[in-house]
Amino acid sequence: MRPTMKDVASAAGVALKTVSRVVNGEPGVHPGTAERVRAAIDLLGYSRNESASVLRRGRTSTVGLVIEDVADPFYAALSRAVEDVTTGYGCLLLSGSSSEEPARERELVRTFCARRVDGLIVVPAGDDHSYLRPELDAGTPAVFVDRPPGPGVDVDTVLSDNAGGAGLAARHLVARGHSRIAFLGDEPSIFTASRRLHGYRAALGHLYDERLVAMRAPSLEGVRADLDRLLALDRPPTALFTGNGRLTVTALRVLGGRPAPALVGFDDFELADLLVPGVTVVAQDPAGMGRVAAELLFRRLHGDTGPSEHPLLPVRLIPRGSGELPP
Repeated sequence: MRPTMKDVASAAGVALKTVSRVVNGEPGVHPGTAERVRAAIDLLGYSRNESASVLRRGRTSTVGLVIEDVADPFYAALSRAVEDVTTGYGCLLLSGSSSEEPARERELVRTFCARRVDGLIVVPAGDDHSYLRPELDAGTPAVFVDRPPGPGVDVDTVLSDNAGGAGLAARHLVARGHSRIAFLGDEPSIFTASRRLHGYRAALGHLYDERLVAMRAPSLEGVRADLDRLLALDRPPTALFTGNGRLTVTALRVLGGRPAPALVGFDDFELADLLVPGVTVVAQDPAGMGRVAAELLFRRLHGDTGPSEHPLLPVRLIPRGSGELPP
């Protein structure tokens, strides 16, 4: 038979309320008494009934996280940071990948809510989040990260300075003498891709040439076709700015064996510093984004009802050689 809290109280020679305080981490128990209770818990193999606890507190001690792809190093770092914060608050993290599909995002969020998660952290795939309104109205807090929610949903949102980072990359290349700077970006409908295009265009000013821009989902075939077109122009680019880590790695594969243009990529990636030359990048802080988002969520769970917050995390340029090549 599974041991009960009453069994622990009997074994430790204390009142039932004392065991409850120790199990729930409440103050007011003498250290020696608490140690005796924990020894009885270990001896009996007692574990508290979380289902009963949920019924008493109205909480499940779980958080739902929706990201784009757990295999992507950026989202893996973000997810781990969220998990570390969640665990620190004594909660369990449930997570799933949307694969950049709005329907999958909605399905995951609804599944988490059906399991009565206490709160949600969402990297959105779509731009319609009206489906979340019933959950928000019912008091389930949500924090969006990396991209904002769609119109009509005002919740805490943690973003990187995408436009500022793209401007850093473009100005860095211009300062090295480049005036023909191409941009390979992701789908223009994606918030981060559009913001990076905006920052690149604003930084170039009169040097901007729309013929040097290509935006589509990253693929080997697509990047090869775009680079073939760009390098065949009458005035081809002497520098290339890639809008995310997958595009940077794919462009490096395509350019292998060719005379390479100067290159700056948005997002750092593993082994970027070991290539020859090392790849100059604009680095985000995905772990920082995850920590800030999770801490915001737990502030809401602990009663903060202030206006929604929209922190913008800084990025930094890391010169390694590829972005410093002359025209």
